[in-house]
Amino acid sequence: MEYTDAPATESTERPFATPTPATGLLETAEGRASDLVAALLSIVPGLGHIYKGYRLIGLLLMFFGAPIALALALLIATGTAGFGILLLPIFWIAVCIHVWAIPDRVVATTEDDGEQY
Repeated sequence: MEYTDAPATESTERPFATPTPATGLLETAEGRASDLVAALLSIVPGLGHIYKGYRLIGLLLMFFGAPIALALALLIATGTAGFGILLLPIFWIAVCIHVWAIPDRVVATTEDDGEQY
């Protein structure tokens, strides 16, 4: 066994995000999805969750959560002289905060064992 700081072989890092073939999850150079990108994608509720690997939650937010939030905001707006529309930004901010806070569902590759000592 040889002890050295020099890399043993050429680097296997990939600079861009690619789906891993075995799991289909997103892998970036850091080994995880970006929280900032996920929060920005959540402008459309659910896209950030899909990006971080939570496909079911993302699809539920996209096809059920957002339409229900819109319908409730419009219903409340009819009784509050339009102020119920202010509930929509609260919903979108809550979705962005949630996707920022949840852990990633990205599996580390088996190729990278880190530094061995």
